[in-house]
Amino acid sequence: MLKQGNAPMESDDRNATATGETKALVRVVAEPTVDEQTDEKNSKRVFSRGVLLFLAVAALGLAVVVLFGMHSRLAAETRLVQATDQAAIPSVSVVRPQAASRARDLVLPGNTQAFIDSPIYARTNGYLKQWYVDIGTRVRKGELLAEIETPELDQQLRQAQAELATAQANLNLSQITAERDQSLLKTHSVSTQERDNAVNALVANKATVDSNQANVARLDQLQSFEKVYAPFDGIITARSTDVGALIDAGANAPKELFHIAAISKLRIYVAVPEVYSRYAISGVSVNLTLDEYPDETFEGTLVRNSNAIDAVSRTLLVEVDADNSKGRLMPGAYVQIHLKLPLDARSLTVPSNVLIFRREGLQVAIVRNGKAELVVVKPGHDYGDSMEILAGLQPEDDVILSPSDSLISGTPVQVGNAKRAGERE
Repeated sequence: MLKQGNAPMESDDRNATATGETKALVRVVAEPTVDEQTDEKNSKRVFSRGVLLFLAVAALGLAVVVLFGMHSRLAAETRLVQATDQAAIPSVSVVRPQAASRARDLVLPGNTQAFIDSPIYARTNGYLKQWYVDIGTRVRKGELLAEIETPELDQQLRQAQAELATAQANLNLSQITAERDQSLLKTHSVSTQERDNAVNALVANKATVDSNQANVARLDQLQSFEKVYAPFDGIITARSTDVGALIDAGANAPKELFHIAAISKLRIYVAVPEVYSRYAISGVSVNLTLDEYPDETFEGTLVRNSNAIDAVSRTLLVEVDADNSKGRLMPGAYVQIHLKLPLDARSLTVPSNVLIFRREGLQVAIVRNGKAELVVVKPGHDYGDSMEILAGLQPEDDVILSPSDSLISGTPVQVGNAKRAGERE
């Protein structure tokens, strides 16, 4: 029994001893050594340094990101300002002046005229009996155009012829009387007074005969005007009468019967600008072009000029004659005269849409050093779509096309394109 009673106590002691050992072991395990404590401190120190280094790197990266963002934003703002300023500068198209060719033609307008152009009137009164030509008829000099019936004139001619016969009879009688009295005076059969009367009667009758003869000749001439003839070779361009029409040659405004024009040679009167007047020399050859013959050129000759500048138009009137023996050209046609200028007549041409008209005179805008500059130019001949410039421009100048009305010198501009005048886009 006692043994049985002691057995549990021993067991409890063992358990207690085991428990104490276990606790002691735990304490041994839980309590680090000096080296372990040192390593732990070093590890904490390293960890702290890593954290600080990480935080420093993170802060530096954040600062870099912030600075980069600020720099990008500032750069973007700078670019935006530059782009805005650049966009504010107007873009212009420019053109280079074109040098005139060495043998350039001066093209001037003109109208053809018949070399001789004449209306035909009647010279006697009556009624139109018959006409033989109409418009477009080519006639020769002396060809019969029309006949006029003149009954009153015919009657006057017959009366004048009868009066002439009477006067001639009286003249014959007075001549016989004067001769007889002259013979009788020798024998004193008649007085000197009678002889003188007979001689004076002879002279008077002779004057009467002369007067009647002149009257008959006048009426004969008027009667010859019954027939209307062509005064020169030409073409009938108008007929203004008809059969039975009253012909009154004595009226203040006689009626035109026909209109005739000589077109074998044509005249063209041309107004040459004063600046080219010294090149309008008589005898020089010129070319003629017409719209109805686009691929053909006709020859002409400058024959004369007025030798005076018109004070209103500042031009010199010249006459150009052109052969038209083939009849291809018609009077009144619009032609262009091509007058060749000599080699020393050099100039520049620019399009008409570069010109600026202001009170300072004719100007153009050119681009120099990125800025517009207005220059005054001296104009030459106006060709419609282009203008000749005699002074004020150089071939290398960049001339602004279609400049705005508000453009002034010193305005910044940017060139969009550049081409020679006359070049196609």
